[in-house]
Amino acid sequence: MPSVGDEKVERQDGPSKGRYRLVIDGVEAEMSYSRAGDGLIIIDHTEVPAALRGRKVGERLVRQAIEDARRDGISIMPLCPFAKAQIGRHPEWQDVVRR
Repeated sequence: MPSVGDEKVERQDGPSKGRYRLVIDGVEAEMSYSRAGDGLIIIDHTEVPAALRGRKVGERLVRQAIEDARRDGISIMPLCPFAKAQIGRHPEWQDVVRR
């Protein structure tokens, strides 16, 4: 069973779309987003395989997007139900959320 350690969340950013991915023991979790202009990304999908569920892997993906949004001075619109729920659980993340 894969364990969650110090693996880094990787960001793959393109001109109109991008994704965050985290690979643990060869198992990949990802969260995809679309750009809506210069100041907004829309999180549209999060996929965490069964082998990684219950280990806060999805939360780590969302957290990395929040940290990057703060650093880059942009906002996030969470259309993905998972990302929306995670953001709702963290009042300290609301500064970068656009509803």
